[in-house]
Amino acid sequence: MSITDITHCRLHNQQIAITKFKKAKDIISWMGVMQAQDYHMSKWAVGIRLPSATEKIIEAAIHKGEILRTHLLRPTWHLVTAEDIYWMLALSAPKLKALVKARHKETGLTPAVLRKTNSIIEKALTKHGHLTREELLQEFKKAKIAVDNNRSSHIFFWAEMEGLICSGSLKEKEPTYALLQEWVPKKKELKKEEAIALLAQKYFNSHGPATLSDFVWWSGLNITTARQGLEAIKDQLQEEKISGQSYWLPPSLAVPPKKQNSVYLLPAYDEYIISYKDRSAMYPGDLKKFAVSNNGYFRPVIVVNGQVTGIWKRTVQKGKLLVEAQFFKAVPKAIQPLVTKAGKAYGDFLNQSTEVKQSVIN
Repeated sequence: MSITDITHCRLHNQQIAITKFKKAKDIISWMGVMQAQDYHMSKWAVGIRLPSATEKIIEAAIHKGEILRTHLLRPTWHLVTAEDIYWMLALSAPKLKALVKARHKETGLTPAVLRKTNSIIEKALTKHGHLTREELLQEFKKAKIAVDNNRSSHIFFWAEMEGLICSGSLKEKEPTYALLQEWVPKKKELKKEEAIALLAQKYFNSHGPATLSDFVWWSGLNITTARQGLEAIKDQLQEEKISGQSYWLPPSLAVPPKKQNSVYLLPAYDEYIISYKDRSAMYPGDLKKFAVSNNGYFRPVIVVNGQVTGIWKRTVQKGKLLVEAQFFKAVPKAIQPLVTKAGKAYGDFLNQSTEVKQSVIN
């Protein structure tokens, strides 16, 4: 296997090039978690891996509680299944709690204040059922709890880490919060070493070929703990040495899949990009600067034959969806109809009539 084979294997393994699943929850379970701070784009991240899916199908899975959106692994939003949330939260919460202590001190979120806000949240959700963020903010204001200076985000984050809340059903398409143990039946607890091994298994099975450093980045675990997880499942994986570096992947992907022209319009923060510490296989040359902003925003990208070759954006105009694909440099003519097809696939996902425009960034 060569460095150029990595991207083709990942496209298959991440269920982008071909999928063996039919339900949104099964895709997310396979992936472990899927980064989701951009809520609308995260639905497309699932949808592009389920060719027949629509936004409404993904929203239905969220509405039923099959898919949850919460903070896990790293201190950012992720999609996770109801089956996996408890053991992943138990594994993630201690470190994530430690990461926010300094900010709590700066904003006056003392343990006493956080106990009070948790109590307010619990009482409101017990009385009224699933509530939006704004509805819960009104409860804090009634109790004279300050929610400025980003305090509200930390209050909700802490309630998630305490296992009190998670995402709930949709209220007129708007996300809500729910009491975790009311919304999701408690699952059998895993021992810590079992959870670490299961997390490693999910990552390398779905994201391989990947390195130990990639797993450390994605999981939020320290290198010692991450190595423990890899060691526990190493006999189930295939090792490939590329440029002296060990890459791990499931044996079924040991032979690179057949290469042919492919184009995908991936959402912002897609796992294909975000889940690896070393992204050089996907970014040719120094072109990463066009796809990632100075403040760390990972733009929606055009992936041609496994490599990021441009960025794209969507605009709704008079009931029609406009998809604008901008390439870093001119692409072969054979690629252009595939870009149009990929843009229309996104429109189909949203049930929108779609126009696709293509250009080159000057």
